[in-house]
Amino acid sequence: TSERDASATDPCRKGMETHRRLKVVLEGGMEEMVDREEGERDAVAERTEQVHDANVEIQTMRDRTEDAQARLMVALQQMAEHALDRAEACKQLQRRMERMVEPDAGGKSDPKRDALEIVKEMVVEAEGFAHQCVHDAKEEKKRKGRNETYSNVKNKAVVTQEVENDAQDDETDVAYHSSLDMEDQQMHPEESERNEDMVERCKYIPLRLTLRERKMLRLLEAALSVSEYTDKVDILSYRSRMGRIHAQIKEICAILSGLVVASDYKAGQNLIANKEFYENETFFQDVFEVGRRHKIMNPEKMRSDYGKLVYLLQDSTALELQELLQFKCVRPLNTVYTLLEEKGGLALLEDPLVEAATAEVKPEGKSRSQVQKAIKVKETAREKLAKAYGKGAMTPEDVRYCLYSIGDNNTYLFFNRDPVDKMIDFLTKYFDPQQTKEPKYSLSIAGGKEGARLTHNHARQYTYVLQSLTLWREISHDMFKLWCLAEGDLLRENNSYRLTDTGQGLNRVQNAPAVSRAIHQILHRSQQKLGSWVGSSVIHLGDHNVPNALMFIDKYTQVPRILNPVVLVLEQIPLVAKQEGLKEYLQANFGGVDGAIKEILTDFFRHAFDGSGADNFFDAGSCIDGRLTSAWNWCSKIEKKRYYPVFKLAGFVGFDGEFSK
Repeated sequence: TSERDASATDPCRKGMETHRRLKVVLEGGMEEMVDREEGERDAVAERTEQVHDANVEIQTMRDRTEDAQARLMVALQQMAEHALDRAEACKQLQRRMERMVEPDAGGKSDPKRDALEIVKEMVVEAEGFAHQCVHDAKEEKKRKGRNETYSNVKNKAVVTQEVENDAQDDETDVAYHSSLDMEDQQMHPEESERNEDMVERCKYIPLRLTLRERKMLRLLEAALSVSEYTDKVDILSYRSRMGRIHAQIKEICAILSGLVVASDYKAGQNLIANKEFYENETFFQDVFEVGRRHKIMNPEKMRSDYGKLVYLLQDSTALELQELLQFKCVRPLNTVYTLLEEKGGLALLEDPLVEAATAEVKPEGKSRSQVQKAIKVKETAREKLAKAYGKGAMTPEDVRYCLYSIGDNNTYLFFNRDPVDKMIDFLTKYFDPQQTKEPKYSLSIAGGKEGARLTHNHARQYTYVLQSLTLWREISHDMFKLWCLAEGDLLRENNSYRLTDTGQGLNRVQNAPAVSRAIHQILHRSQQKLGSWVGSSVIHLGDHNVPNALMFIDKYTQVPRILNPVVLVLEQIPLVAKQEGLKEYLQANFGGVDGAIKEILTDFFRHAFDGSGADNFFDAGSCIDGRLTSAWNWCSKIEKKRYYPVFKLAGFVGFDGEFSK
């Protein structure tokens, strides 16, 4: 029996042994297969990393090449402008000497005549050099254009992209009504303000936020405050950039939805119950539009959150991302013009009473009764317009709503444009355009002295400061329009950007054609008003200095932050001097109130416009943006000035405000 059992179990044992051996072989094969696959994945990952590194290096070299070409173009243009200025100066010197030299007296030797001949030779050489510089600049511009054309022919995608951008440029011009006639703008600012077409102006004035919209604004600010959008998106990473953008936008939408539930449970329940994000497209568009509108009307608000918002919306315009989200985050701004057009009330803007109903009541130099009377006139005009035009679809409340919004724009101009006007008044009041009788109040600067990088005599520096302030004044006056155009460039579909290291971290470098056209028209208007131009007229936009339209707008919103504190200090000095001890201090150190004011203004007009702030003429200098760089450089050194105690006595706190509010 035992032998039969042993013989019966022997095949089973053999089968189990065979199964065990087969299992070992299979497991070994699987491990080998897994190892091989892991090796292949590692190899693919390594090759992908190498390709990515190569692409980054190629892009870096391309960026450096473009930057070098831009620097060369700017240098040639600045050299040509400088050479033309020197040639004109030599001509003026020749004309002066011709008036000094007496007629030829029988061939007698005359040192003045000999000097005049030398000056004539200098004029010929200067004109020849200037013409050569102008020719070189034009040839470089043509060569750059040929290179761009050749590059576009090589890359059909680039051609398609540029055609689409050109078409989008035309659409933006229509959407934002940016078709300005340059010749019609060549008038004095005072005449321009009196005869300004109110219809055109209101196309860029955002509507004041309602109570409901202010609740939505608080939701948006709360969501942006906890978001790390740019920290996670604008980085160099091997992960899919589009995937990171998609995840971040959905996260912000989820936060907004959660905040709605927390603030109003019933409304939040209706918002998110059995719905996808794309089914709430209108809600998200409204929230984002409210944030954009609030920022334009209040540039000092959302100073850090607005960048996240704009970059988020900029990414959301990509066609690939719209396919993932299944909805658009961007819609046009609500302006005074759009509301009146919708309600059929555009005739309101043609009524001359609108100016009185929206004028800013300025208390300076007025008694309390005069201020109250001005307020009463304003309120009466507003009620007359509400009664006259509040008919049909246009209710009286809609009329008041539009008038309040226009009044908000006038208030903005009062606090942001008027300080530039006051600084121009200080310049013309305390300084002579041609010369100064007191050397210590001369505006002349010399390159290499006290940090200056430009060399100007008093008259030339006076003109340089006046034209810079005039340009800032015109930009501040058109800031709402420039801001609308900037958002149009930033949020236009297919207007792609490059994430580039500009020397100040990774920035989004993007073309801004609409803003570029508008700022060149403003520059031309300023040049026509002043009659002459000192320094370079180069405008940086879409390069490493000013990467995109957002940076451009942010740069020029700093103008009132620089000038307002200085103007307030200068206006407070006479009040400070009413205290006996402080009056003696001003008299002993500055020669009195006027002495203190003139010393502050002299230093400001010298060194806030001296080309400082960088170590080359491409990043600073006399170009349009370099003038503002010099002003910020002066602000950074205010604590070291001899008159800084006067600033503190006048209530000076600083040039910058809070970023979080």
